[in-house]
Amino acid sequence: MAHRHGRGRHRTGGRVVTVLDAVLAEITGERLREAAHAVTNIPSPTGREAPLAHLLAGRLAAAGWAATAQHLDEHQANAAGRLRGSGGGEDIMLYAPIDTFTTGEPGIDLPWIGPELRQDMLPEARDEGPFVSGLGAGNPKGHAACILVLAEALGRVRPQLDGDIVAAFGAGGMPTNAVEAPGYPERANTGQGVGCSFLLERGWHTDHAVIAKPGDFVAHEEVGLCWFEITVPGIHTYAGSRHRLPYRNPVVTAAEVVTRLEEWLAGYPARHRTETALPQGIIGSIAGGWERLLAATPAACRIRLDIRIVPGMAPLALKRELTEYAARLSAELDTDLGVEMVLAIPGTHTPPDAPIVRGTIEAWEAANGRAHEPVPDNSGATDANILRARGIPTARVGMPKVTSGEFDVDFSRGMNTVDVRAMRKLCEVLARTALTITTKGRK
Repeated sequence: MAHRHGRGRHRTGGRVVTVLDAVLAEITGERLREAAHAVTNIPSPTGREAPLAHLLAGRLAAAGWAATAQHLDEHQANAAGRLRGSGGGEDIMLYAPIDTFTTGEPGIDLPWIGPELRQDMLPEARDEGPFVSGLGAGNPKGHAACILVLAEALGRVRPQLDGDIVAAFGAGGMPTNAVEAPGYPERANTGQGVGCSFLLERGWHTDHAVIAKPGDFVAHEEVGLCWFEITVPGIHTYAGSRHRLPYRNPVVTAAEVVTRLEEWLAGYPARHRTETALPQGIIGSIAGGWERLLAATPAACRIRLDIRIVPGMAPLALKRELTEYAARLSAELDTDLGVEMVLAIPGTHTPPDAPIVRGTIEAWEAANGRAHEPVPDNSGATDANILRARGIPTARVGMPKVTSGEFDVDFSRGMNTVDVRAMRKLCEVLARTALTITTKGRK
């Protein structure tokens, strides 16, 4: 499909230079590293993305895009820009979220992230050979930096496009509810794709979209997620009266419930796997009792869990499956477990023969020099579900997991480290895809 990138060819030193050549020449390692530093050095925990959104909108505008920072409230904002085509072709959105999985604030992240905040868990970019590290430097900020650098390259080259290219950076893309801390929005809905949804509601719609998120492959579908709260009942009483009054401590019962739930969750993926998805589930939180009043038992203990759901499965079908298991478990433990679904984002699917999927795969193959093969057993959910649910055919593509002989890569380190060499490859995939979609009308 290289002929689609040949518009505006010119000769330099006897060599024919295509638009793609010109764009890729503008995407240098130095520019990628600088962009990774710029976005990592501005804290953007979920709910407080506005400063980063303003930086991104400002850089898009400086590159010649029609750009804006789109506020959801005082603290939270998206950034979006449009590079206009002639109007005779189809539009594409290159999208990445910009909020970080954790906050980088000790008072909020500790002790749950570990005993201390490591250097990579702070919003301070550091160079480590070919890598840049810092809070969110890999996911999502390294991917957002790729879209930014590509957008700036397109602004310098100014290709003649038939359709528009939209560069969009969404707030609230992480699977989180609101952070309850001073300086954060009081709205309950600050995560779970709220920025992406708001962006589309306000008219930033395109014919196709590519979301840049981790994974060195092209995905046309992904899981959704459902959150559940299981309530374990008990009796509120006092330590000094344990031997004199009825006693049923829900914290103790919850320990058995958690153990049994973990076994059930271990078998869940095999019952629901598809060709590309292996949906997982985890128990993420337990709450029960007053930490200030350890002399008393609580009347209830709450267990919260995340269960991923494959495309085509209704959230209520999963709720019924979990409720049925909870009923059996209640009978075995002589209790009465309550089950409530507290969040539901269905999994979504774009047909694999859709132009955006085929175009992104062809771009990936051209950039990597080998055939693309689907990657199975995925269980990550992104704003691609928001884009698809709003009617935009969407492909997902990103960078591979960071590996290094210089440091151990656990979950946080992987989120917080980006390889500049991989950024360059992703930019090429995104550039090829965007130019293919927006220049189909030209010969």
